[in-house]
Amino acid sequence: MQSLGQFLPLIFLFGIFYFLIIRPQQKQQKEHAEMLNALTKGDKIITTGGLHAEVVKVEEDFIKIKLNDTSIVKLDKAFVNRKVDI
Repeated sequence: MQSLGQFLPLIFLFGIFYFLIIRPQQKQQKEHAEMLNALTKGDKIITTGGLHAEVVKVEEDFIKIKLNDTSIVKLDKAFVNRKVDI
């Protein structure tokens, strides 16, 4: 019984750690994955490098983006930061 009392503060701290750090991060990762899966041609995005681009074609692991009228590049989906709603 006394050993349980010694671990109670650790269990309490883990619970706080879980609800303040781990759970919100998992929720954010899930929302980001859903946003990536919902990308379609014509969507405006911002990359993790800060580039503003327009989606030209969505592939399995990559997307083709248009940076300006003449530049179309291939970008890994992991580097899409967010979708811009206009």
